[in-house]
Amino acid sequence: MTTSAQEKVAVIKKEKDPIEKSLKLQKIVNEQGEPSHNLIIDAQKVFGKGFVNNLKARGMEWEECKRENTTIFNGDGKVFLDCYTSAGSYNLGRKNSDITAELRRAIRETDQGNFVMISKEKAELAKKIAKFTPRTLDCVLFTVVRGEAMDAACKLARGYTARSELITVDGGWYGQTGFAMSLSERSDKKHFGSLIPDIKTIPFNDISVARKAITKRTAAVILEPVQAENGCRTADKIYLQELRVACDKVGALLIFDESQTGFGRTGEKFAADYFGVLPHIMLVGEALSGGMFPIGAMIFTRLLKKFFDVHPLIHLLTFGGHDVGCRVAATALAVYDQVRPWENAKRQGEKLKQKLEALAASNSKIKSVDGIGLLLALSLESPEDAAIFCRSTIKNGVFLKTGEVAKNCVIIRPPLTLNDQDIEEIFKGIEKAL
Repeated sequence: MTTSAQEKVAVIKKEKDPIEKSLKLQKIVNEQGEPSHNLIIDAQKVFGKGFVNNLKARGMEWEECKRENTTIFNGDGKVFLDCYTSAGSYNLGRKNSDITAELRRAIRETDQGNFVMISKEKAELAKKIAKFTPRTLDCVLFTVVRGEAMDAACKLARGYTARSELITVDGGWYGQTGFAMSLSERSDKKHFGSLIPDIKTIPFNDISVARKAITKRTAAVILEPVQAENGCRTADKIYLQELRVACDKVGALLIFDESQTGFGRTGEKFAADYFGVLPHIMLVGEALSGGMFPIGAMIFTRLLKKFFDVHPLIHLLTFGGHDVGCRVAATALAVYDQVRPWENAKRQGEKLKQKLEALAASNSKIKSVDGIGLLLALSLESPEDAAIFCRSTIKNGVFLKTGEVAKNCVIIRPPLTLNDQDIEEIFKGIEKAL
């Protein structure tokens, strides 16, 4: 640490407000940075060599320090345009000033609250979510992360319908918890023994198979309208419409996981708006708070609330509906309404996709360009090619990551606030990497 930084630290330590002290000290650390090498060694000791080797394979063995809007800085001061955004959480940019200010106020004025109690913060956020989301989705259960929202949805679907069968589609990726992992397409499931029973997987976008599979044994059909981790494979509008019809015909529920498509990423508020299809349950992730606080939600119709009326405690989370988080998320919703980032996502997404399609036409290394809005994917020949490509884009200042299901694909999901210059930087970084 430099002499000037040490002098700043000495002054900051005299600060009486512990929150301000912590924030200012962290700022000094971010400005100074620490050699990534030391952190990597520590990570290897604590998290394991496999974790570090995975980072190295993706070109991610560096420290994430300062961050602003569309950019992040490493410990050496190198600037990257963030096209990962913690799996699409930072829709409103990194460290959004309005949301950050509300987080500071909320920490001073309240705490997490009691998770089994009603509070003004919980009630106001629930009301704002009902107003913000597609019609008929009026009720909410708060969660901490995406997987918990999926688990809650599966329990509600089974409880409400009194059926156990859950149908999903191939290529899905829903999170790390019990139901979520059981529904996901992942090769490591074999390591964990028996998971959730009575789950059926059918082909994505095949309505003829779906009609035969959905019966009066089916509690719910679950899918992501755009499979972000599977090369941004996108559902057909008619397919989703017919899925809803097939579910209604036998009394099954349709569940959309919008953890990565929600809050503007598709060019509309939600994929449900983009496709014009209403699910019975919609799941949203940390983009609810603009990525600034761990909070997600299961949002559902009033009809399904009847099961909660009789069985109110089927899903409890100590930090679900955290009062600080509710205030942060409420502010994020206000910013979403004000900025309307879905309009920019549609405009910039179309522009970037056209540029990438032109590049793919002249470069055989790119097999396809898929996705909608600012949720795009480049398909390469192999997982090895995709990993090498990501390392190269990172060297060229664009932070990209491969898909979790389709590992030969590279996913592009920047903040929805990016401008024309950002689009050019993304494209140039990709072009140089090729």
